[in-house]
Amino acid sequence: MEYILDSPVAASIGLEKYKCTVVWRNGEFISDEPEFTGGKDLGPDPYTLLLSSLSCCTLATLRMYIDRKGWDIPQIAVATNMFFQLEDGKKVTVIDRDLNFISPVTDEQRERLTQIAKVCPVSKILEGEIRVRTFAYTGTEVEKTHSYTNGEVTVEWRPELCKHAARCATQLPLVFNPAAKPWVNMDGATSKEIAEQVNKCPTGALKMGKRD
Repeated sequence: MEYILDSPVAASIGLEKYKCTVVWRNGEFISDEPEFTGGKDLGPDPYTLLLSSLSCCTLATLRMYIDRKGWDIPQIAVATNMFFQLEDGKKVTVIDRDLNFISPVTDEQRERLTQIAKVCPVSKILEGEIRVRTFAYTGTEVEKTHSYTNGEVTVEWRPELCKHAARCATQLPLVFNPAAKPWVNMDGATSKEIAEQVNKCPTGALKMGKRD
């Protein structure tokens, strides 16, 4: 298992309803709820962010395809919206995506680009099977620590903080194997690879220790 993003999208909220600060790899932005739900509309709400993701992915995918084909289509626009409906007693989300080819295109080009839009990466995610895994962490300091070293770097493991999400085991299995004893094999990868993986641990259960 390998994450798409090198660093996760991190969001936090304080006491101001319902202002969230979202941090991504190159900065931060604000998300909020509209006034009719109690927010101040200081930034896009979660539904808007979801639709924006689909719109931008669609446009980027179309631009890549158009450029590869060498077609003279300088501008495209996308409008997205969504609604909910009941089908056989089940709530179904329906997203409408309107492509607007501002520049003239042929019927053949329009048909092909419509098909390309349907298979943009975010479209495939939304129409595929999605699982959301949720883990809850605290900042509690725990004294119990197990240390593993290869003579160059040391990995410290705090079992009380470990949520067993298996991110380390799936991303660097030659080093982290819960079925083995000891479960950390410091000879399974380079010191740099081990350090990079340990630094991705969201709980602090794994940390780089002091050099021996």
